Amino acid sequence: MKRRTKITIGVALAIVAILVVLGFASRRNKDVTEVTIAKVERSDLTSKVTATGRIDAQRKVDLSANVMGQIVNLAVREGDRVKKGDFLLQIDQKQLAASAQAAAASLAALFSDRDAQRANAAEAQRVYERAQKNYADRIVPLAELDRARTALQAAQANVMAIERRIDQARANVAAAHDTLSKTTMTAPMDGIVTALPVEEGEVAVIGTMNNPGTILLTIADMSVVEAVMEVDETDIPNVKVGQRATVTIDAYPNKTFAGLVTEVGSSPINAQAAQSGAEAVNFEVKIQVENPPEGVRPGFSASADIITGTATKAIAIPIQALVVREKPGSKAGKPEEEEGVFINENGQAKFAVVETGLSGESNIEIDTGLKEGQEIITGPFKALREIKDGSKVKKQEEKKKDA
Repeated sequence: MKRRTKITIGVALAIVAILVVLGFASRRNKDVTEVTIAKVERSDLTSKVTATGRIDAQRKVDLSANVMGQIVNLAVREGDRVKKGDFLLQIDQKQLAASAQAAAASLAALFSDRDAQRANAAEAQRVYERAQKNYADRIVPLAELDRARTALQAAQANVMAIERRIDQARANVAAAHDTLSKTTMTAPMDGIVTALPVEEGEVAVIGTMNNPGTILLTIADMSVVEAVMEVDETDIPNVKVGQRATVTIDAYPNKTFAGLVTEVGSSPINAQAAQSGAEAVNFEVKIQVENPPEGVRPGFSASADIITGTATKAIAIPIQALVVREKPGSKAGKPEEEEGVFINENGQAKFAVVETGLSGESNIEIDTGLKEGQEIITGPFKALREIKDGSKVKKQEEKKKDA
C-alpha cells in the first residue's frame, strides 16, 4: 500500500474518531440544563406596600344651607383663608325676619290676655270670699257659694292656660330667631375655602330625605394633611396603624415626605361593587403627612410606600428562585403544594423545602431550609419549571446569560 493511501486512511479514521467523541459529548450534554446560580447570603430587607390616592385635609367641613333663600352677599372666594367666626355669606332674611316679628307680636298679645285673665281670677276670688261670708251668715244659699267657687276655678284655669300658651309662644319666638340667625353664615373653624360652588344671586336649597341640600362652600384645615390611599385587599392584612411611610405628591416631583399611618379601613371602599365582584376590592388607609409643602391642596394625586416590616442581616435569596410544586405523596384530586428552592450540589439539582418570611423588593427572607453560602438555582424560569430532583445542571455561560 502506498504511503499516500495510508496517510489518507489514517486521517479519515481520526476524523471518524473525533466525530464519535463529539457525538457522545453532545448526547451527554443534552441531559445537562444550563442554569443561573446564586449564593444564599445575608442582607437587610424592607417590606413595603405601595398604594395610590389623593391628598386631603384631616379636618374639613362642607357647609350646607339650613334655610332656603337667595344668596344676597358672598364675602369669600375660593382659596381665601378664614378665621373661626369670620362672615362668609348672607341669605335673604326678609321673610324670616317678618316671621320672627310676627312671633314676637303674638307673644306680646298673650301677655295682655294673661293680664286680663289674672284680673278676672282676682275678681272671682273676691266674689267667692263674699259668698263664703254670706253663706256663713245664712244670707245666701249653698248653691250661690257653689257658683262662686266654680267661677273662681274657671278663672284660675284660664290663667294657667294662658301661661302655657305664653310658653309656646316664647318657644316659637326662639325658633324664629334661630332660623333667622341661620341666614348669616360664619366660619366654624380656621382654614382655607377649598370649594365654592355657588355664586351671589343663586338660591340655596335645604336638603330633604331623598335630595341633598345645596353645599355652599367647603373649608379645610390644611394644618394637618393626610394622604388617603387605596390599598388592595391582598396587602391590607400587613398594614397597621403606626407604621411609617414615604409619600410622593405628583405636584412636587423628586420630593418625598415622611408619613405615619393613622387609620386603616375595616370595610371596602365600594362595598356594593365588592359584593358583586365587579371590580377589585380596595380599602382606605390614611397617612398623616409630616411637614407638608407650602401651598398643598386637597385633591392632589399622591402615592405612598408603607413600610410593613424590616429585617437586619437576614438569610435571603432572590424571589425568582422560589418554586412552588405539588407535594410528593399528596392525594389524587386534592394536591398539596410545597414551597422551596433547587440547591446546586456538585452539578445536580436538589429540591429543598423552605419557610419564607419577610419579602423585600427583589429578595425574600428564608426562616428555615437553607444555610448561608449554599448555591441555589435562580433561573431561567423555564429551567426551574422543568428540572427535577437529581437533574444535571451547569452554570450558564456568560455570553448566553447576557443574551
